[in-house]
Amino acid sequence: MTVTRPTAEAADASGPARRPGTGRAFAVLALVTLGALVPLLGPSVVLHDTGEAAAPGVGGIALLRGVLFAALCVPAGELFVTRLARRLPDAPPERPSSWAVFAAAAGFAAALGLASVVSTGNLVPRSLADVDVGGLYQSRDGKLALIEVNAFLLAGLCARARHPVLQVWPLGAVVVAEALRAHPAPEHNPLLGSALTLVHLTCATLWVGGLPHALRMLRRWHDRAAGAALLGLYARVAAVLLAAITATGVWSALRRMPAGSVLDQLTTTAYGRTLVAKVILVAAVAVLALWARYRLRRAADPLAAYVPARAEVAALGAVVTVSGMLTALPLPIRWT
Repeated sequence: MTVTRPTAEAADASGPARRPGTGRAFAVLALVTLGALVPLLGPSVVLHDTGEAAAPGVGGIALLRGVLFAALCVPAGELFVTRLARRLPDAPPERPSSWAVFAAAAGFAAALGLASVVSTGNLVPRSLADVDVGGLYQSRDGKLALIEVNAFLLAGLCARARHPVLQVWPLGAVVVAEALRAHPAPEHNPLLGSALTLVHLTCATLWVGGLPHALRMLRRWHDRAAGAALLGLYARVAAVLLAAITATGVWSALRRMPAGSVLDQLTTTAYGRTLVAKVILVAAVAVLALWARYRLRRAADPLAAYVPARAEVAALGAVVTVSGMLTALPLPIRWT
């Protein structure tokens, strides 16, 4: 296994040359298309025979939330892995091009779409005339939606600045806004819920966004020892992040579905069914991570871990799309 690209001589010997990256681009396009179909079609599947009523346009809202989460992960992961690379004494200076600006643009568009829904009282606007921008300032959800729109705009400007690390502040504002949005004031002990979501979302953002950038950095580097060291360092931190994600996720689920009824609600509510799907995906990601770590330690070529790590990236993408759908579905319990 190697992270370097085939030479021209090797390409000539194996037959007609293909455009570099064509197969990879097709695979990415297929995964993005599949990722878009999950939130668009998934809500109707999990809501079947539950007796629950979803909000209007739940599929579109789930898609926008998935895009927002992905846009949050990309720049946070870049900052996270770049900091890890600086801890390596012999790390090569080369760095892959940043995707932060494109992620900020996608996040801005998704946040703007979600804000337009909030402005119409959580109804899907049918024209620009239905959007009440001024009304966003009059509600808690509207103010939080505006914070996310402005935060992604500022993150994009910071990404083009001399010190891209400044992105951490607007990205942090998005995480805080999402944590507050997920736990409104009428909920029982909303501060605890927001704190759990804050930790859960922060750790998930670093975990999901960090691995793709680490693999891109490996493709850029030609030093195999440095690449293996970076993967090993990321794996150690990711294990801690996964533990925190699991603990906060279980606690949050038990707050939504008390222990006495959790088994029933996991199969009879849309929220519970989607949560089960997310748990299965996270378990698959954990297995792939263990496989990659085993190869990193035991294989003759430590960079053989690159293969399961790429599969882990695809599985993490599925986790993001399902998470976006989970936030758009009706909660199994309405707090009073």
